[in-house]
Amino acid sequence: MKNLPDILKKENYKKIKFKVTKTQHLLIKASINGIKGNFILDTGASSSCVGFESVELFQLEAKKSKTQASGAGATGMRTQIAIGNQLQLGNWKHQDFELIIFDLSHVNEALIQHKSKAVHGIIGADILMKGKGIIDYFNHCLYLQ
Repeated sequence: MKNLPDILKKENYKKIKFKVTKTQHLLIKASINGIKGNFILDTGASSSCVGFESVELFQLEAKKSKTQASGAGATGMRTQIAIGNQLQLGNWKHQDFELIIFDLSHVNEALIQHKSKAVHGIIGADILMKGKGIIDYFNHCLYLQ
């Protein structure tokens, strides 16, 4: 649909570019608390998250969590939670953003084995739903309202 960008612009959607990696993951740049990082855009991830190694980088206040994470071949992983953060994707911003913190080493090891760059975290369905996300796979764009 050639006029999709024009329609979405009229509806106050923000356009955010992403890249497709060698592993067919959608790589998107985001800022958490004003600090830039690389993230996988993952419609199958229920919550957005970062790895334990990125807690200091993004100035997160990690708190204990009873929730266990699972996904992509790993289950029962211990997590922490960080609340009250600011997320920015392109010109789209979300205040009071909640992040799950867990071990992303298995994800990054797989990416590196396939000669892709490691990521700081994952942007999940929580953000896609909050921003009424529309993914334009052909033009490599995410639209958030």
